[in-house]
Amino acid sequence: MRAFIFPGQGSQSVGMGAALAAASPHAREVFQEVDEALGQHLFRLMADGPDAELLLTENAQPAIMANAIATLRVLEREGGVRLADKADFVAGHSLGEYTALCAAGALDLSTTARLLKLRGQAMQAAVPVGEGAMAALLGADLTKAQALAEAAAEGDVCTVANDNDPSQVVISGAKAAIERAVPLAKEMGIKRAVVLPVSAPFHCPMMQPAADAMAAALADVAMSAPVVPVYANVTAAPVADPEAIRRLLVEQVTGMVRWRESVLAMQDAGVSDFVELGGKVLGAMVKRIAPDATATSVVAMADIEALVGRL
Repeated sequence: MRAFIFPGQGSQSVGMGAALAAASPHAREVFQEVDEALGQHLFRLMADGPDAELLLTENAQPAIMANAIATLRVLEREGGVRLADKADFVAGHSLGEYTALCAAGALDLSTTARLLKLRGQAMQAAVPVGEGAMAALLGADLTKAQALAEAAAEGDVCTVANDNDPSQVVISGAKAAIERAVPLAKEMGIKRAVVLPVSAPFHCPMMQPAADAMAAALADVAMSAPVVPVYANVTAAPVADPEAIRRLLVEQVTGMVRWRESVLAMQDAGVSDFVELGGKVLGAMVKRIAPDATATSVVAMADIEALVGRL
């Protein structure tokens, strides 16, 4: 069995999608449709920068999605590989869950782009700059990370945001709490804590205003059942009912991304082959979570051609 998986924030870089667009009219169509949906030259920003502007959450989120969907579109249109035929499940990390839903036909491309633009804006606006922070804990499992977050909180918000793999967990919350957590980490048997260069404390209760904004936006959106089930971040379980998907996307804004558990659950369901489209982060995580699984990251035209040959 096979799962197609889609990356989250942090996968963006200036130049993304440019080579694919130069090589394929189908990729160019995706980028043009996203530009038109957003009323901005997002692809120009992806291709040429500046980096600081691409890093803005409201730009990075739709850009990462567009790059992944362009990769899928080329795979399907030029490689003749249909997701519905070759994937048993889809999943995505944080914003990648929206990409997964678009890939599986639950949301159309223009709607997905607009939702992610709004999601990025709402997440940025939810907490004033400088009041929140996030830190990656290296050499930490979920139990150690939860204990550290609890110890560092001291009345402030401090929770686990991303359970990425057995050696990396991310915490999120009030800046003061994250600053307390960094020196505490070694005392609690964690190899290292690194404050992340993010502008807001994602996936924690401080994001509630963004969750409210997404609840309002998702209520008005046309959504179909995906052609294959989607593993939801907040439950690490498959979902196909549109109303349940809406609810889980809202919960995801403040909830923990249970990526490690999602990969293990997919493996338990019979998945042995994971294909990451549009990034090179999740494939490495999968290998740390499920060493016996095959994990392929597909970004360039050569990667697409190699995947077509294998499938």
